[in-house]
Amino acid sequence: MKIVAFNGSPCPGGNSEVLLDGALEPLQEAGHNIRVFNLNDLNIKPCQDCGGCAKTGVCVHEDAMVDIYQKIREAERIILASPIYFSNLSTQAKTMVDRCQAFWCEKYVLKRSIPAGPHGRKGLLLLVGGMKEEGSSKCAEKTGKAFFRTVSVPEHETLSFGGIDAKGDILKHPTALRQAIEAGKRLGI
Repeated sequence: MKIVAFNGSPCPGGNSEVLLDGALEPLQEAGHNIRVFNLNDLNIKPCQDCGGCAKTGVCVHEDAMVDIYQKIREAERIILASPIYFSNLSTQAKTMVDRCQAFWCEKYVLKRSIPAGPHGRKGLLLLVGGMKEEGSSKCAEKTGKAFFRTVSVPEHETLSFGGIDAKGDILKHPTALRQAIEAGKRLGI
């Protein structure tokens, strides 16, 4: 099974990456074909709302998204991991999601969805934020849902953890890593 994962954190070894690594562990053990993109390391220009993709479903800007578009098309499982900043995805994750406007045009304007592949398409959204307030991840969850729907992933699971601020604090959470590993196992089915 082909899996693409996006680490939206600018912090190497941060809480989002720890959760992502946990979710990927059972998928790697099962021998799946996995590609991880560390979005902070890539040159991705923000969407320019130029309309260039409206007639073709293909973005006219050529940067790291060219490879990402291809991997999203091929993937049967997609994982997006991001810290929550100001109630939404990180800039790195949101920039990648915004550039999926090309998929939106392809799907909703041109009426061409990405084929499901032999195993169907499923997703996993991993969110970690410092705010303890209930509902602090709602905006990020809605953005993640819109992303998955746009790239023709009809079902996804969300794991969201609040009150996790300092690097490494996710490992102090009593169940977070175990939940990520279990979500990875479910994703591989």
